[in-house]
Amino acid sequence: MTSESGGPRCDRGAGDAAGHPAPRENDPLRRFAGIWCRAVHPLAATTMTPDEFEDYLLPLAHRLSAALRSSSFDTEAAYEVGAALVDAQCTEPDALPAILGVIDAHLVSCSSPGAPFSQPSHEPLADDEARARCVRLQHALAAGFVRELRERERDEQEAISRAALVARTEAEKALHASEAKFQAVFEGAVIGVGIAGLDGEVLVVNDAMARMFGGMDFFRPGRNVTEFVHPDDVPGAHELYRELVNGERDHFRIEKPHYRDDGSELWTNLTVTLLRDSSGAPQYQLALAEDITEHRQLRERLRYEATHDELTGLPNRTLFLERLDQVLAADADAEPFGVCYLDLDGFKAVNDSLGHAVGDRMLEAVAERLRRCVKAPTELLARVGGDEFLALVTGPAAQADGAGLARRMLAALAEPVRIEGRELRVRASIGVVDGRAGEIGRAEVLRSADITMYRAKAAGGNRYEIADADSNARVIARHSLTNGLPSALEKGEFFIEYQPLVRLTDGTVRGAEALVRWLHPLHGVLGPDQFIPLAEDTGLIVPLGRWVLEQAARQAREWRDAAEDDESLRVNVNLSPCQLSHPTLVSDTVAVLENAGLCPSALCLEVTENDLIGADETALRPLRQLADLGVDIALDDFGTGYSNLSYLRRLPVSQLKLDRSFTRGMQRAPADPVDVKIVEGIVSLAHTLDLAVTVEGVETAVQAEHLRGLGCDTAQGWYYARPGPPERLHTLALADAS
Repeated sequence: MTSESGGPRCDRGAGDAAGHPAPRENDPLRRFAGIWCRAVHPLAATTMTPDEFEDYLLPLAHRLSAALRSSSFDTEAAYEVGAALVDAQCTEPDALPAILGVIDAHLVSCSSPGAPFSQPSHEPLADDEARARCVRLQHALAAGFVRELRERERDEQEAISRAALVARTEAEKALHASEAKFQAVFEGAVIGVGIAGLDGEVLVVNDAMARMFGGMDFFRPGRNVTEFVHPDDVPGAHELYRELVNGERDHFRIEKPHYRDDGSELWTNLTVTLLRDSSGAPQYQLALAEDITEHRQLRERLRYEATHDELTGLPNRTLFLERLDQVLAADADAEPFGVCYLDLDGFKAVNDSLGHAVGDRMLEAVAERLRRCVKAPTELLARVGGDEFLALVTGPAAQADGAGLARRMLAALAEPVRIEGRELRVRASIGVVDGRAGEIGRAEVLRSADITMYRAKAAGGNRYEIADADSNARVIARHSLTNGLPSALEKGEFFIEYQPLVRLTDGTVRGAEALVRWLHPLHGVLGPDQFIPLAEDTGLIVPLGRWVLEQAARQAREWRDAAEDDESLRVNVNLSPCQLSHPTLVSDTVAVLENAGLCPSALCLEVTENDLIGADETALRPLRQLADLGVDIALDDFGTGYSNLSYLRRLPVSQLKLDRSFTRGMQRAPADPVDVKIVEGIVSLAHTLDLAVTVEGVETAVQAEHLRGLGCDTAQGWYYARPGPPERLHTLALADAS
């Protein structure tokens, strides 16, 4: 039996029947307890150490010994010892045989009358009687052991049964509560909830789901989810469903459209989850559906507004680029495509003169005409800017179709547009680019189309041009040079070469024209015709021109200091239109002369005839101020502007530089008599107006002699010397240019 606390009962091992203490030395029962411990402890499930277990066994050994030698033999003590051993967790299957074996082998000998501290008996026991009693004690111990073991097992089983009953009751309560909660959620959910079998048959749906689909009649008996197919289902939706019902995935979520019975369309945010049984096998599918029809319509409206032009209703740049990217990324055997970039000619003048309202109506009319040109499903038209339109053509004949579309668009715009009683003519320039998917990127397509469109404008407009790789390369190179100009001046990449100005009467060098060069890190030495127009377009011509003026003035001062004769050398510097109109031209020039210590008469500023044609007095004032200071003003490229010679009387010029086109006929003998007469007349008139005459482009000795005979004052050209460094100024070639 066990105590109420569940541990071994203390009364079973407290001492012997007479209350004698258990001595620890020379006690045969202590020796018996030690043997018993060594035999049983390894087989027991007890938590006691061997010493603790031996101390526990010693009182039990005393009780067995007392029972063995008692005058009134009783086996009850053996029953209790068996129970006490069960209390000590000696419950393993091999423990009982070991317990009984030690008792059978050692109890009688350790309890004999001659043994020290053995219990006295009323009468000495014969050996046979002692062995018989030992056997009966073993039987009683075994019976007590078994009875206690059964009682313990019964108590444990009852405890398990009670716990199982409690757990079952709690589980039933939880299941009932869970079912009630599920039913409440199922019926009261604001989103649609439905359950179907693995075969797709709809088993049950809640009211919210029924309302989405127009009523419970939609889910009539036998309705199957495989019937809910829609043309706009996302790609792969069927595969997701197949994987779910096969147990290969636990859930999926998609946006799915449905047709109601009345033909209207329902969009849902659909989540389908696989329900499994207790063994993990697929059992049902649970669908949760949220009505997103209004959200979808709003999203599509916002998408339309984000991808279409508000004024014309055409696709905008965003949608065009999306479609172009799709075409360029296609793997369908490098599908050909064509792009037309259309820009209206002179549209800014319409806005500026008639107002933006008229301009908008004109754009609407243009868009409508262009829209009628785009008929095929493989063509797309978009408005991508103020007066810019892009068209995309795809298909095997995209190149021919692109050019054909450009012709159709120009033809559609040929008729004037009538707005508020006015007839407005519409002109457009179109750049056409063609290519194949995978061979060219979006940026390159648009850049090429833009370059080609501006090439059409430069050719007069109201036409189309086909993209050309060489033309594109020239424009790209020009753009690269433009970007490099600002840093080139900072890095000191410019330098100046000087071409001698030779006096024809005696062949001496009387000055030089300063010609700027650009030592480009990639393209090498570039002449002024390659970058001066770019500098003028960007405004960099002003700081660059000042730098050239400073360098030339400093060089002229060095020449003057080194000159042996009294007549000073002069330096000619070209002025661009931007410099002429710059407000600091006069002050900058004066500052440069003062800093270099150069007198004004040693400087000649060259201005082209075209820059002065039609110039009013305000435009001429800076030149007059410089001329009054003593600076010479030369009219460069004279004769190219078809000006009236009498116009020279009001210009503040002191020199004419005759254009080379008038003297080419004198390079070889005999000279062209027409050229001779023209030059003779110009020289005569110039000298009458007290103007010196310089001739450019002299390349042969024959030409130089003719010009000397006609009275020209100075000349320059390859016959005398090519442009070079300042130290070679007086080194003249005097050889015909080859």
